[in-house]
Amino acid sequence: MTANNQSKRLMSLAITAVVLMTGLSTRMWFLQAVKSEENEEIVVAVRTRTIRLLPERGRIIDAKGRVIADNKRILTATIDREVIKDPEDRLEMFRRLSGPLQMPVETLFKRYEDKRFGPLEALPLKEDISEEVALFLRERSEDYPGMYVREEWKRNYPYGAIGSHVIGYMGAISEKNLAYYRSIDYDPNERVGGYGLEQSYEQILRGTPGYVRYEVNAQGKLLRLIERVEPIIGNDLELSLDITIQQFAEQALETQLVLRRRVEAGNIRLEDGTIDPQFPDPVMYKAPAGSVVLLNHDTGQVIAMASYPRFDSRWFNAGITKEKFAEIFPQTEDPDLSILVNRAVSGRYNLGSTFKPFVAYAALNTGQLPGGSSYVYDDNGTYTLESIPKDRCQDGVKCVFRNAVCRSTGAPCRYGPVSLDDALAVSSDSFFYKIGEQILTERGYKPILEEQVRLFGFGSPTNIDLPYEYAGTIPSKALKKRMADIGAISEESGRAYYVGDQILFSIGQGLLSATPIQVASAYGVLGNGGKLVQPHLVKAVLEPGTPDSAPGIANMSQMSVVERFDDREPIRTLDMTGDRLKPIVDGLTRVITGPGVTSRQYHKTTGELLFKGYPYGVLPIAGKTGTAQGLGNLPWNDSSAFGAFSLDPNQPYSAFAYLEKAGYGSQAAAPVVKCIFMAMSGKYKVDPVVVADPLNINSSVAAPPTYLRNPTCLSGGRSDNRD
Repeated sequence: MTANNQSKRLMSLAITAVVLMTGLSTRMWFLQAVKSEENEEIVVAVRTRTIRLLPERGRIIDAKGRVIADNKRILTATIDREVIKDPEDRLEMFRRLSGPLQMPVETLFKRYEDKRFGPLEALPLKEDISEEVALFLRERSEDYPGMYVREEWKRNYPYGAIGSHVIGYMGAISEKNLAYYRSIDYDPNERVGGYGLEQSYEQILRGTPGYVRYEVNAQGKLLRLIERVEPIIGNDLELSLDITIQQFAEQALETQLVLRRRVEAGNIRLEDGTIDPQFPDPVMYKAPAGSVVLLNHDTGQVIAMASYPRFDSRWFNAGITKEKFAEIFPQTEDPDLSILVNRAVSGRYNLGSTFKPFVAYAALNTGQLPGGSSYVYDDNGTYTLESIPKDRCQDGVKCVFRNAVCRSTGAPCRYGPVSLDDALAVSSDSFFYKIGEQILTERGYKPILEEQVRLFGFGSPTNIDLPYEYAGTIPSKALKKRMADIGAISEESGRAYYVGDQILFSIGQGLLSATPIQVASAYGVLGNGGKLVQPHLVKAVLEPGTPDSAPGIANMSQMSVVERFDDREPIRTLDMTGDRLKPIVDGLTRVITGPGVTSRQYHKTTGELLFKGYPYGVLPIAGKTGTAQGLGNLPWNDSSAFGAFSLDPNQPYSAFAYLEKAGYGSQAAAPVVKCIFMAMSGKYKVDPVVVADPLNINSSVAAPPTYLRNPTCLSGGRSDNRD
């Protein structure tokens, strides 16, 4: 028995030994074969140190060759993590570095713990150190082992706040985007485009990083250079944006908004004509924000795009504290106060009567008007729905809709017999109410109007080369249900699409919404005879390193083009044959020049007094005013809109302005567009653009105010019609 037990124990030991040897052999094979490349990388990383060389970013150049986004060389102090791996060594090193880098030890520890920086990467401790500090660290390598000063680039915006919503800014990679940027080989310490063109064209502007590889000893001291690969500069961008016109557009917009804040919106009057006791005192217009767009409607090139409130892109590279940043850009749920919003592409606006030209096209294109452009409607100031039984109207269904109020009578304007171009010229709501109702009820309640206005791009993004574009909305049964589902409207309201919805749709109200860039593009279709073109800001991507002809001015004759965007085919071409276009253009031309219409009295068009003295012979234009009713139909919540286009094919410009809570279209938005067309005509003096003063980091505003030196282009008479 004893011998048998001893034999079993020996057998067990032998089996255990075999298993252990097999496991050890398998592990050795795994490390030497399967994991050999990874282990080799670790070994190499231990005895070498690779420093990434970030490339100089491509420049952004305006239409006249002016560099509006450039670069400044900076020095960044980094340290090898191996040297400070031990906590005691780390504390000692940070104490030594605190003085030269002028950073508290606590701040250096926060840098060390920052998850953006990988464990095998050199840790950037401070960006934009001086040459003196860099020399100090280099000369004392024995005291600061593992320290390396590398060259990087800092973005510079020579013209400060001009065009910031378009150009954008640079920012640190956020934690939520870190995985994405790592996947495309970005250094966690890189700054990336966080807005505007800087974001849209990030990978084109960035360039290709290089690197230097050193042999190091156990203490992290650099022993010798092994390899150096130079970074490749990023591509330059040539824009259609003209920074001089951009500055003028921003000046006109801000000046007009400030002026509108000094204007009384009026009182609310009850049906008996007395003042509503809830609002005994007149209220001033708030006029908090707005946007204006100017584009070439033949090519889609954006010449100017202003959004207010403005900001200066340099704040994002100013090295300010979080507290200071929150002071400059406070978080708010009030959309009126939002600064970092490009309202030209993200604004969600009712359009008011500026939408009527497209309803007019829908009526002409579908044969909705009997007799087409010769159709005449007798406008007595109100429109009564014809598809709703009278008993339902008496039960509370709204069946009567009114024109805008005339100042001279205090009652809805009565225009008498009006044709389509008359209706556009004086902005007859009743004429378009009739179109809105009958294009729905006489065609089997099909979405004919929706389909027609979509031809102009409404309800779809323009795909302009900027981020955060809003697609807009077109009233429909599906939209109402979707809005009810998310609680934007009541569940009862979302059950059906009513004639009343269509009535509001026909005059640019209700659930219709669009962005200024969409509307400018749509007016461009009228201006160019039917082509819907894609708006864009970048004319061309250029080879890196475009030389300068003068400081800050790129030599346009030596630009080498990689890709050009001027020759794009139209998105679609609308049928503008026959009488589809002419009566619309005639009506919109009369908005500018007159005449109006005469019934019991002469009614001026909504723009003829404002545009009196405009250099029409130099740059003829056609346009349309609009007033979008605001919350509670309170007059101080009304927003102002105006769209226009050139009638000269050699000067193919279209523009649209929207001023929030600023009043009637003829009084707020139209003057801004008037100023811009006067500037484009060459008959109005425009301030030259100059390099901005250094950023005042003690300021508490996102951008200093900018005003027209001569605001007389904003002045003019006002129409009797409140539109």
